[in-house]
Amino acid sequence: MHEPPLERARLLDAADPLAAHRALFVSADLAGAAVVSYLDGNSLGRPLKSVAPALASFVETGWGERLIRGWDEEWIQLPTVIGDELAAAALGAAPGQTLIGDSTTVLLYKLIRAAVAARPERTEIVADTDNFPTDRYLVEGIADERGLSVRWVTTSPDAGLTAEQLAGVLSERTAVVLVSHVAYRSGFLADLPELTRLSHEAGALIVADLCHSVGSVPLELDAWGVDIAVGCTYKYLNGGPGSPAFVYVRHALHDELSQPIQGWLGHAEPFAMGPSYEPAHGVRRFQSGTPPVVGMLAMREMIALIGHAGIRAVRTKSVALTEFTIELADELLAPYGVVVTSPRQAAWRGSHVTLDHPEFKGVVAELWRGGVIPDFRAPFGLRVGLSPLSTSFDEVAVGLGAVRDALARG
Repeated sequence: MHEPPLERARLLDAADPLAAHRALFVSADLAGAAVVSYLDGNSLGRPLKSVAPALASFVETGWGERLIRGWDEEWIQLPTVIGDELAAAALGAAPGQTLIGDSTTVLLYKLIRAAVAARPERTEIVADTDNFPTDRYLVEGIADERGLSVRWVTTSPDAGLTAEQLAGVLSERTAVVLVSHVAYRSGFLADLPELTRLSHEAGALIVADLCHSVGSVPLELDAWGVDIAVGCTYKYLNGGPGSPAFVYVRHALHDELSQPIQGWLGHAEPFAMGPSYEPAHGVRRFQSGTPPVVGMLAMREMIALIGHAGIRAVRTKSVALTEFTIELADELLAPYGVVVTSPRQAAWRGSHVTLDHPEFKGVVAELWRGGVIPDFRAPFGLRVGLSPLSTSFDEVAVGLGAVRDALARG
């Protein structure tokens, strides 16, 4: 017989080599909220305790004392400096290819537009029907702007874009393939190296959305040959609400791609205030406006922590958390009709698990009132988002126990 879930969870926490890192995050008690189980780290990561003093120091010294001099001394370089830190800690990428700034939506727009313009003889963008709404809306809009068509691949809500599906739609008409590395609904972990190989074999460029993988799944963007990648920083990178996104562009494409939003800080000599646009060399040419300096500070703390812990150790903890979640879902929730709609094989799963039940919209609202915080994605999905450096096994047991109790109450 298994021990009760809470006892199993506490044994797992005791054996967790990354357990000490949880003390580095602001807890529910410190935040003044009665949160007993936070299972939404795939939507918004907890803040690190070091963020508050770092922000205060910036206000008092970096901003308050240095004032406008801060731009020349440090701030203007932060998008590429922090981009390189992220590349080393979590992207598997050499320096000079990653830039912080803009939102995920804006960066995806700029780089998809640039990619289709680099393949002017081609007429199709490939995307899947269950991709994140922003991604789908963007390709529709770009296709309308450029007179292109979208080749939609119908994917299952419990999976994502597979190599077999992609191979079946690629042709000499394909300009760009857009794929989410981890599907936002199911947590399906796509075979990005193989999708990249197939895209290149067809002469197309690939754009990878890393929002639900960066910081929780090891990436090797250089080794895999990925052309372009974009991701947000407020999930597993814990940059805070609305923190700016990042873009990776493979070195070989820097001179080939022309971004469509030609802002002054993407100019070769922005402070020359010249009469016409001349793109900067390197990844900085994909910058448009003023760097969001304050918005970059919190993520820098988490990037450093991931680098210290090691992204492969983070992935090992992530797999253990998702395995435990599925184990408890089968044990506690399946008798109430709950279905696991994430892949059961860890190799095909990111760091969240989706559970489906027709009553989950109301259940999640009730859970929030009781201090258990998963999230809900229509039509029936309760997502258990597991941020490996801050989530305990105990939180998983408490949270899924609360789901069972809510269902039992009807």
